[in-house]
Amino acid sequence: MSLAACADTSGPGETTGGSTGDEVGDSAEREASTTIGDEPVTLTLAYTDDPPTQALVDGFTEVHPQVTIETQQTPFSDYVKTIKLAMSSDSPPDIAQYNPGAMNTLVPAGLILSLEPWKDAYGWEGSFPQASLEVLSSDDAAEQFGTGDLYAAPGALSVLGVFYNASILDEAGVSEVPATLADLEEAFAQVQDAGFDALSVGGLQVGGFHVWNALLNVLGDVHDYRDWVYGSPGASIENEAAAEATETLARWVEEGFIPSGANATADSDAQADFANGSSAFLVTGNWAASALEAELGEDVGFFLMPGPTGDTVNVASGASVAYAISAKTEHPDVAAAFLDYLSSPEAARIQFETGFMPVETEADLSADGLRADIATSFGGVVENNGIVPFPDFASPGMIDKLTPGIQGIISGSTTTDAFLGSLQESWDEHHG
Repeated sequence: MSLAACADTSGPGETTGGSTGDEVGDSAEREASTTIGDEPVTLTLAYTDDPPTQALVDGFTEVHPQVTIETQQTPFSDYVKTIKLAMSSDSPPDIAQYNPGAMNTLVPAGLILSLEPWKDAYGWEGSFPQASLEVLSSDDAAEQFGTGDLYAAPGALSVLGVFYNASILDEAGVSEVPATLADLEEAFAQVQDAGFDALSVGGLQVGGFHVWNALLNVLGDVHDYRDWVYGSPGASIENEAAAEATETLARWVEEGFIPSGANATADSDAQADFANGSSAFLVTGNWAASALEAELGEDVGFFLMPGPTGDTVNVASGASVAYAISAKTEHPDVAAAFLDYLSSPEAARIQFETGFMPVETEADLSADGLRADIATSFGGVVENNGIVPFPDFASPGMIDKLTPGIQGIISGSTTTDAFLGSLQESWDEHHG
């Protein structure tokens, strides 16, 4: 599998930057080194549910046995609420998994380092995909992405799409993977007639807005959407494409394609329902691949949400399992060495084995079955520069608007205009 071109990184021992800065957040003035020495070092790393983290830590410490990384795992719903407090404490983790939407207030607070010195020292602009770096870069106020300094590095890449159960589709008489939205809706109806749920949806958490997000990816303009998530001046989610995505989701509820109990279903339960054969489709990211493949074997496949026509759509929301470095760490070069390891061939194997796509997109990895489906889908998105962020990245409080807003659409208690208006209100509060 070869997805995109990568350049060589800087050689060992190179340094960059000016004089060392002692103030919190003064990383632009730091001197960065790519040599970490042989002295024993212990780091702490805070992360949430994504599966590659511990395996990547193990891989790094195998290469650098003088480094110990103690991990602290927290469920996602709690992590985004507590990590900002942890990072502002007197003893924060040295490295923290980073969500650009929920955690970007750490940037103006000076609680995480600008990675510009290490980006230059290691040559990360050549070893990490550009689209993955854009969303992890921002201005000093963290009001606009895709500009300013880099504040986190990607550790594995994801893409949002549609998993399907091939056995259920066969039983329902669906002979091909849907190529258009109309084909998908026809497949939903056939599956229902065969006695199965069409979709499993975790409306209690993020699963509901993942469905909406996947629809918006294929119904909207990629540049308009990216501008909105990045915080470009004048951008708005109150547009025809977002309205169509919302109304499509509402129609799927009315037609029974989305179960009536979706709002009381957690993401893990929706995934379990799909894995045990209760439904034919599940909209989520490739982070679920390993678990679903273990349950369903060759019966599970993956495709990107199809568009209105039969033309290939090479746009999908995706993100990286990203990591930032605390401004209070005593070992920034060692922490940065871990971030650099994430783009290595060894890390690529770990990332792929855990169901994610490698950061080193030139990695030559054999794939079949489900992983081949994901790799093929992801390859087209990368070539098209079509990776776009998730909508909760648009402002620190956006996830608190998305989840209840989609719950309102599913229950019928919220209108399209009210939902989109609430998202734009959150955006306006943050971006002005």
